Amino acid sequence: MKIKEVIVVEGKDDTAKIKQALDADTIETNGSAINKEILQQISHAKEKRGVIIFTDPDYPGQRIRQIIEEHVPGCKHAFLAKEEALAKGKRGLGIEHASVFAIQSALSKVYELANPLESDITKSDLIAYGLIGSAKSKSRRIELAKHLQIGYVNGKQLLKRLQMFQIEKKELDRVMEIVIQEEMK
Repeated sequence: MKIKEVIVVEGKDDTAKIKQALDADTIETNGSAINKEILQQISHAKEKRGVIIFTDPDYPGQRIRQIIEEHVPGCKHAFLAKEEALAKGKRGLGIEHASVFAIQSALSKVYELANPLESDITKSDLIAYGLIGSAKSKSRRIELAKHLQIGYVNGKQLLKRLQMFQIEKKELDRVMEIVIQEEMK
């Protein structure tokens, strides 16, 4: 699998893992030590080939996404669920610990940031599905985010993330049906 866009990752281990999974070029941010030079490289790559931000599913990874999006708006995003990025038998969380299949799957479902007003999902929909304001909210959000591959979100972030990625209500309905069925097992 060849990726046209340049993939932005946090470090050398992430680059090595990406190259095991597919044919792609990367830019490394060196963790959260992202500087102006790296942001300029990302901006240049976006203009020439496009950019996919693919950071670890943790707070520093989310922070790096926000910094890049602030300085280089309009990048594409790929996400891994935390379970897919956990080190086997050791402590650690990151792209470098994910399976080749998980990386290929995440990169096959790339999202472009969009105008948040273009989604038809409302806060009422989230309440109705128990995604906010109920005892099962956190576990349901985790499962929803995993199925949609939009990264972990808390209750306050969920509506914005769904709107940002233009997830339509019919897609939310379809995935929530799966989430609720899985809960019943």
